Amino acid sequence: MKIAFVGGGNMAAALIAGLANKLTAGANIHVIDPHAPALEKLKVQFGVSTAGAADVALRDADVIVLAVKPQSMREVAAQLLPFLDADKTPLVLSIAAGIRAVDLSRWLGDYPSIVRAMPNTPALIGMGITGLVASNGVTAQQREQADAILKAVGSTVWLADEAQIDPVTAVSGSGPAYVFYFIEAMQQAASELGLSPEQGTQLAIATFTGAAQLAAQSNEPVALLRERVTSKGGTTYAALTSMEEAGVKQRIVDGIKAAAARGRELGEELGK
Repeated sequence: MKIAFVGGGNMAAALIAGLANKLTAGANIHVIDPHAPALEKLKVQFGVSTAGAADVALRDADVIVLAVKPQSMREVAAQLLPFLDADKTPLVLSIAAGIRAVDLSRWLGDYPSIVRAMPNTPALIGMGITGLVASNGVTAQQREQADAILKAVGSTVWLADEAQIDPVTAVSGSGPAYVFYFIEAMQQAASELGLSPEQGTQLAIATFTGAAQLAAQSNEPVALLRERVTSKGGTTYAALTSMEEAGVKQRIVDGIKAAAARGRELGEELGK
């Protein structure tokens, strides 16, 4: 498989690390980015070819991965357009939040083969999860290609409706930030209770990691796992009662819904 990346930032680098010389040879990966130091680093690490702007190498690609900021997508599409061959229709795989397939297709001259994907930052260590949705023009082979590329950095969830991408963005795309936020709160509590910063960090991260793995490996609902730690009148009960009284769970739910709403707004704003 020949893959072209437009954008060589952190998420592109994570994908390339998972792909190069595993799913395909590093020489089969082409990276386009105006930032020369990032290109040089990828070239040295993985043996990819590089360019500072869209070039003829795009015409050989089986998959073009758009790993640029949503605000740049319309401009990037205009730069790609001259290199999209009518006789060959490579898969265009977009990992930009908010950009709707219908808008991207229009910017690319009514392009038919588009998959939208929303990975998250644990992809940087091969533990990401990605929601994907395919437009009607995507072939079964192209769907398999998209799945293979994103599975190089974690697991995948295919969606039936593009409208579900915004909830996926809110839950898992933005989700690592919620986890880090909670870890920060645990660190602060540890410090205020007299533990050292190092102890608080070790305890908070290990607890989160262990609990997440327990949930992942258990066949039981997370609610039951929570109940088993919560003895009536005990320390955990005191903590969760305080959080419930403060409306912590509902505020988290409201925050995730706000993220989903912002994803829809971005699509409308950027697609105009």
